[in-house]
Amino acid sequence: MDFSFSPEQDQLRTQARSFLEKRYPLARLAEIATSADGWDRASWPELARLGWTGASISEAQGGAGLSFVEEGIVFEELGRALYAGPYFSTVALALPALGCAPDLLAKVASGAFTATFASPAANASGAAVDGRRDGDRWLLRGEADLVPDAGLVEAFVVPARGPDGIGLYLAERRDARPLVRVLDTVDATRRLARVTFEDDDARLLAAPPAAAKIIAATRRRALAALALEAVGVASRALALGVEHAKSREQFGRPIGAYQAVSHKLADTYVETELARSLAYWAAWCIAEDDGEAELAASAAKAYAAEAAVAACERAIQVHGGMGFTWDHPLHRYYKRALWIESFDRSGAAHRADIAQAILGG
Repeated sequence: MDFSFSPEQDQLRTQARSFLEKRYPLARLAEIATSADGWDRASWPELARLGWTGASISEAQGGAGLSFVEEGIVFEELGRALYAGPYFSTVALALPALGCAPDLLAKVASGAFTATFASPAANASGAAVDGRRDGDRWLLRGEADLVPDAGLVEAFVVPARGPDGIGLYLAERRDARPLVRVLDTVDATRRLARVTFEDDDARLLAAPPAAAKIIAATRRRALAALALEAVGVASRALALGVEHAKSREQFGRPIGAYQAVSHKLADTYVETELARSLAYWAAWCIAEDDGEAELAASAAKAYAAEAAVAACERAIQVHGGMGFTWDHPLHRYYKRALWIESFDRSGAAHRADIAQAILGG
């Protein structure tokens, strides 16, 4: 079996990297991260024109009809560019539930609609929001915490406990409702928020038990997407480390000539390539609806997230004192890696799940 990328997939990667490097050079990272919104709003229509917002949406619904593997290439390149915007929230988290409403899929594909999942780990087993029927409409009450990109999006996919169990509802933002409070968290390029629902209108997307299957699929997509983002973060940290090791000299030699530096970068390269293999295995499993998709997604996220954190730490060390300064972009990559690592439990917890699945008992 040939696991190499096709010419079309290679072309997609080249297009994505070229666009993002021109649109978001390293010098812009601080400007965007410290802005009021925390992202470049003008970028969203551009992503839609490139076909990225509707990559895995069928052509009949206005998308490109590509698989999650192609979508994964975009996730990796967005991670490498440290893109700040609701792509992960809309495409990885909200899209499975929005699939219940073809009109919403078409709006996502066109770039006219963004959303997020109002549960931090895409896991609603302990839903804190209640849904109740009021005549011919649904009302939501409760609070969802640590919601990614909640301050940027136009709607929330909300797992809420209704009369028959946990369902999935869509709550659109209107007139400053629901209430969104953006929190001060580690990664300014992916801000988290607390969303409070006070009898806000909602639309039922999926009732139990169908909602449970969608929630499980959302979690798998989220873990795989973050593994791919982590690969992008690690590869950019490695590139920055290698570039500095080649250009910085000590005692008349590039610092990369010294084993204390070169071995750190070599370790990062090996770990990044293994993380990439795991991440695209997970993407393939999800695209093919393979039975090992959940196992693959957990394995990929656990390993890739830790590899990205280690890659950033080593790159910072290679840069010496400069790597610890606020002006250098490495600390922003480090913070994104830490955000990815903390999403939906630690790597140790995922490895425990994997061991349980393999060994049983």
